[in-house]
This record gives sequence, C-alpha cells and structure tokens, in this order.
Amino acid sequence: MDTFVSICACRTYDYPAVRERLLRVLEPLGGLDWVSPGMRVAVKVNLVAARHPDAAATTHPALVRALCELLIERGAEVVVGDSPGGLYTPAVLKSVYAAAGMLDIEKTGAKLNYNTAQSSAHFPDALVAHRFEYTAWLDGADAVITFAKLKTHGFLGLTACVKNLFGIIPGTKKPEYHYLYPEASRFADMLIDLCEFVRPKLAILDAVVGMEGNGPTSGTPRPIGALLASRNPYALDLAAAHLIGIGDAPQLECAYRRGLAPKTAAELTTTEPLEPYAVPGYKSSAPRRMELIATPSPAVNAVVRRLLNRKPVLLPEKCVSCGICARTCPVHAITLSPKPVFDRKTCIRCFCCQEFCPKSAIEVRRGIVARLLIR
Repeated sequence: MDTFVSICACRTYDYPAVRERLLRVLEPLGGLDWVSPGMRVAVKVNLVAARHPDAAATTHPALVRALCELLIERGAEVVVGDSPGGLYTPAVLKSVYAAAGMLDIEKTGAKLNYNTAQSSAHFPDALVAHRFEYTAWLDGADAVITFAKLKTHGFLGLTACVKNLFGIIPGTKKPEYHYLYPEASRFADMLIDLCEFVRPKLAILDAVVGMEGNGPTSGTPRPIGALLASRNPYALDLAAAHLIGIGDAPQLECAYRRGLAPKTAAELTTTEPLEPYAVPGYKSSAPRRMELIATPSPAVNAVVRRLLNRKPVLLPEKCVSCGICARTCPVHAITLSPKPVFDRKTCIRCFCCQEFCPKSAIEVRRGIVARLLIR
C-alpha cells in the first residue's frame, strides 16, 4: 500500500505562483517523469455544475492550465473533461466549461472534451459495481489524472479525488446509481470500484480554497491554502479529510476495509506535517456520526434514526420552482406544489436534490432533537 502524500502551501490562484507550487508538490513524486511524447493523458477535473471559479465548487482553471502546460511540455496529448450532473450534451458541456473558466485551457494546446458517447464496462474485480456505463472520452487515454476540489458533501461528508471519479458516470445516469446504492457504505464501495476501474496514474487536490457547509455545490468558500498530490487517491483523501476535520467519510472507511488506505492520517507518510494546514471549525454538512447510534431494540433504533437522520430541507425564499430537484430525485420523492414537497417515507437521503439545485435552495439538516444533542 502506497501511503505517501505530498503537500505544499499554495494560498493564491495567481498563475505564476500556481505553476511553481504545482511543480513543487509534484517533485517528491518524481514530477511528471512518467509522461512520454505522444502519451494521451485525460485530466478528470471536478465540474459538478456551471459555477464560477470563485464559488469553490469546481477545480480552479489556473491549476488546470498549469498542469496542462506541464504535460504538453513533455509531449503529451491532453484532454480535460467531466460529466456534470444533468444532461450530458456538447452544448451543456460548453456552458459548464464557460462558467468554470475552462475555455482558455485550449490555448495551452490541451483539448476540452465534447465527446458524449458512452461505453459499457464489465469489471469482475468490483465489489458491487460489476457492470456500469461510463463516459467514452476516457477510452483513448494512456493515463488518467484525477484533479479534484476539496469540499464537504451532503451524502458522503467529503468529496475529493475518489468521489471525483463518480464523474465518469454520464450525468443523467447519476441518480440511478443513488437508487441502486442508497446506503452510504454501498455507494462508497461503488465509488471505489470506479476508482479501481480507472486506476488514475496521479491524484491532485485543489485545497487552495475549499468549500464548507452546504457542499458540494452550494456551500461557502473557505481558504485552506494547500495543494496535495499522491499516487494513491485514497491516501490523499485521507489526508484531505484530516485537514478539514472529517473523520467518518464512508469512502475512507471502505478503502481501509479493502486494504487500499490506512485507518488514520497518522499512518500516512507526508512531505510536511499535516497539522499546520488543518482548518479549525471547518463547517461540515450535517455530520454522519450520530447515525451510528444504536440500541439492542430494532423498534427503538427505528425511532432514533427518524429523530437523528439528516434530511433535505427547502429554503422557500430561494426556490424558483424550476423542478430540477423533482426530475433529479431517483425515487420520485419530490412533487411540486408549486414549490417542492418531500415525501419523507420515500426519500433515501441521497441528497441529489441538494447537490443539483441551481439556486442553493435546499440544505441538508437534522431535526431539532439531533441539533440539541449535538450542542
């Protein structure tokens, strides 16, 4: 198991500084010496939705530009892409690229992906996702780099380099996977299956400015001031979780169980101590820990779960009744009347509605009993 994670300070997105910092964080890993002329490299960024770079929802374009230039200087053919939530069409991709400041990436000589074809995978080594559909633009790649953004996540607590690879699933199919894997642990195992299928050559994390609170699309930017890189995306995510105080991300628990990552960040080998980069009071999105409370009685457990469970909550003053939440819900637990109404018995708490709401009108919250207990 590779437990090595490189970390360095990076407190600005000014381009000269970004390029120098990226070189510095990659140097302990051998830089990009593995890249040979003519190699086709796919850079899988996080473009979850059409958000401005300042919103801290997407991988920052200055970092992506720097990476593309470094790869092209070594003779690589580079394609940058993702499959945002919702329709997966060239027009949608262009609008997301434009919003996220990615259109200028092509000035480096890299290409933005507009291929929306899909491929079918049969992955017998998977634990749960033995067959799935994925974005075909990755098929021609000799190597894949997962270049993620550090954010909180309503369903998993954390999104970084492993969760970033959920973006290989075409946008309109993403809710289906929440329906197939409604439990967080099963969903996490599915993510690890995807990561093991892709086998990224390198993982890089934009933690210069992260997102806290109502992530992964509607939270608040929070300066962290770091870049991280590793050959092991699970080890990198474990270090990232430590920086923002998230200790119960199911994808990390599953990675440990499958022998892919250590149990704690203390078992990692890092270029610098992690503690100076740790951010105190980083706001999570309704932490999962309380859901682990259990008693010997199934009936009591059911009551406890109802009282403590997280749930999507509408902010009526922000809602414009666009209906995206209802169309996104994999179990059809939302109706418009005229604003969204949640069927709590049907809801599987995947929080797709919260993630894909374009107006940040849905938050993940707990009930008053849980909030009092947390206090």
